[in-house]
Amino acid sequence: MTASIQGGIYPDFFERAGYDAADIKKRASDIFDTLFYGTEEERIYHPAGKDMGYIVDTGNNDARTEGMSYGMMMCVQTGHKEEFDRIWKWARTNMYLTEGRNRGFFCWSNSLDGSKNANGPAPDGEEYFAMALFFASHRWGDGEGIFNYSHEACEILHSMLRDGDGFSFDPGDGSGKSGKPDPEGLGRGMFDPGNHLIRFITDVDFTDPSYHLPHFYELFSRWAYPQDRTFYANAAAASRRYLHDACHPMTGLCGEYSYYDGNPYEKGQHIWGKHDWYYSDAYRTILNIALDHVWFGKDEWQVEEGRRFLSCMCERIGFSNWGKVLDVDGTVRSEDVLHPVAVIATNAAAFALADPADKKTYENAMLCIDKFWNTPLRTGVRRYYDNCLYFFSYLLLAGLYRIW
Repeated sequence: MTASIQGGIYPDFFERAGYDAADIKKRASDIFDTLFYGTEEERIYHPAGKDMGYIVDTGNNDARTEGMSYGMMMCVQTGHKEEFDRIWKWARTNMYLTEGRNRGFFCWSNSLDGSKNANGPAPDGEEYFAMALFFASHRWGDGEGIFNYSHEACEILHSMLRDGDGFSFDPGDGSGKSGKPDPEGLGRGMFDPGNHLIRFITDVDFTDPSYHLPHFYELFSRWAYPQDRTFYANAAAASRRYLHDACHPMTGLCGEYSYYDGNPYEKGQHIWGKHDWYYSDAYRTILNIALDHVWFGKDEWQVEEGRRFLSCMCERIGFSNWGKVLDVDGTVRSEDVLHPVAVIATNAAAFALADPADKKTYENAMLCIDKFWNTPLRTGVRRYYDNCLYFFSYLLLAGLYRIW
């Protein structure tokens, strides 16, 4: 059974797997407290001044829209409004681009003093900003200025759908372009207007499988500005179709980046280097698929994807090789992964895709969830990315990652 929409069903998969309900709830609270108020070797959140705060990417010593928007999602899911508002104000004050071809977007990386490290955005940050803002609006109500959460979310989503001429492009319903021309000229938006797929960045024509969030687009199609809703509905359907092609038909693994047809992005095709393996960014994909399945359950392929993925990880790869980089066909490489705890966490998220009637798949899922339960948060320099995916996987499996 799926959540479908606000007030729906959010299964507690940990409880189904036999863990104690009180322990599950307490651990969720403990994880938040550690990430936001733990020791300097644990925390990723830092208050700044009287009313702002930031999430630090500890591996790169900067603040990124990825992490800032992740932090906002953590806060709205767990009911921490003060921290949410502090993070949002820091992002809106320091990361928002007010001039140039990328104005209306957010700088993807800032120094911890607030100064910008770049002049362009990363679409995954905008997606999470918008979704977290909508949830905040529904959970706490809209305020004034930048705390008019729903207005800010709609503005982000509208900007994401512009073309290079300063318009929003045709959403596919025959209505034509909307918006007003910009005499200075705006840069491209974050989606390809022809196929409704999100770009890796605005200036390229390839994508990142882990950026595809059809469960977010479903909600955007209900809550965005009316003229943008058809496009986001089409984007949800397009992303689900795309993921069928991006995930290997035998292993369920995907590359970090891919072409729009789903084929992994090959080394040497651009300045980006090697991103055709199952590595860092790619770990988020199975988590996203699992969350879409829990929230909407529209695509039965997702259950088969879970079966393939769990079989690959537990039978073909095995626990002893989870610390190694993988090719999408399941070949184990010699390189060590950069984020071993993220691998464990997102592998466990596939439990949400396992049908108890499929005995072998469910056994594999139980192995993964047990390994995750017995794995602590990561400490040290690289903890940021691992622990973000750790917390999102935990919230999903505890039935606490909800539509607000």
